[in-house]
Amino acid sequence: MKKLFWGTPGFEEELAALYGRAAFPPEAEKAAAEIIADVRLNGDAALVKYAKKFDHTDLSPEQFKVTADELAAAGKKLSAGDKKAIRTALEQVQDFARATRPRNWKSSPRPGVVLGEKFTPMERVGVYIPGGTAPLVSTVIHTAGIAKAAGVKEVVAVTPPGKLHPATLYAMKLAGVDEIYRLGGVYGVAAIAVGTETIRKVDKIAGPGNAYVTAAKKLLYGEVAIDLVAGPSEILVVADETADPAFVAADLLSQAEHGSGLEQAVMVTTCKELIDKVEAEFCRQKALLSRQETIEKVQNNGVFLIWTPDLETACDLAGKYAPEHLELQVKNPEKWCGKIHAAGAIFMGPWTPEPVGDFCAGPSHVLPTASSARCFNGLETCGFFRRTSLVKYDRRALMREAEIVERFGMMEELDAHAMAATIRRKSK
Repeated sequence: MKKLFWGTPGFEEELAALYGRAAFPPEAEKAAAEIIADVRLNGDAALVKYAKKFDHTDLSPEQFKVTADELAAAGKKLSAGDKKAIRTALEQVQDFARATRPRNWKSSPRPGVVLGEKFTPMERVGVYIPGGTAPLVSTVIHTAGIAKAAGVKEVVAVTPPGKLHPATLYAMKLAGVDEIYRLGGVYGVAAIAVGTETIRKVDKIAGPGNAYVTAAKKLLYGEVAIDLVAGPSEILVVADETADPAFVAADLLSQAEHGSGLEQAVMVTTCKELIDKVEAEFCRQKALLSRQETIEKVQNNGVFLIWTPDLETACDLAGKYAPEHLELQVKNPEKWCGKIHAAGAIFMGPWTPEPVGDFCAGPSHVLPTASSARCFNGLETCGFFRRTSLVKYDRRALMREAEIVERFGMMEELDAHAMAATIRRKSK
């Protein structure tokens, strides 16, 4: 756990390292590229090999797909309370998704001209559901659930093989996932991106993953669409003297426990006394948790408690860090929200812990990490649509603007472009 104080020697260098954190290490991209090339060349045989190598599971191609019987059995293993929690979260996330669906529109900005946009749901989308270190049931809801609310016809899920958690399977069935394959990591993502003998490729891949999955998605971008390059989870809490140290520590721990050991948990505060109090609470609460070994890795390398002289400075630092999750545990959080220029999601006030966003609030929890919130949005409903521009001119409108087309055609030395307008202008 590092404590940093504004104005002390080395402070700016420490901040620069935080701002420049990577989504994944270079070796992850090299390994991912080799696996993708193998899946592209050898198809199902490569998937069988990697399921054995990485997930210690013997699979034949006939066993890749989860059966209807397995889905039905999963629901019987869950308590009524767990089922209700999954149903409620799915309803709330899909309500938000439907409210944010893009709308077709047209307008006439000039006489004889009609412009607009048409939005069409994608036909076939793949979602990656991590399951290696924890069964991320909520990721089903925050990817497949949103895709279905957007109107995607076919949603395909891949998740690591082995003992699939019944809650994950139940959530997939409830969300309307059409095909589920027990294929994990890079080889699972590659399978739905390039296609194999038994798996048809998808148009887009969404969902978080470890460093190798993230590298694979980046490499496959262009062959398929992707949501974003999302690395290890992170949180930054801006706190003033009103913040409860127990609340702050709990929320830092919520991201530190994720599993890779590369997560970051940062507090930026204007109250020096809060730093020691949060550290003590962090250690006290950690002793009560089940994933202490994972948290220990993050505590040693990824927890930062930072003091700044005022909230203006704290918010500026937070925006430059551009965290996946940003909490404002301060007086009047709405006011300071306006000062944050980059974050995946902002959680305002002491009663809005980040895990409500992870599970049930509404917006997707698939968010940009590693400062990419400066240039990327989190997964959103419109990300499952194709946007098509609509343009219509009548004769008079074209005659009015034909000279513009001709002049640009000549400036750019594209005679045929100019001719497309000239030939019409000369027609009767």
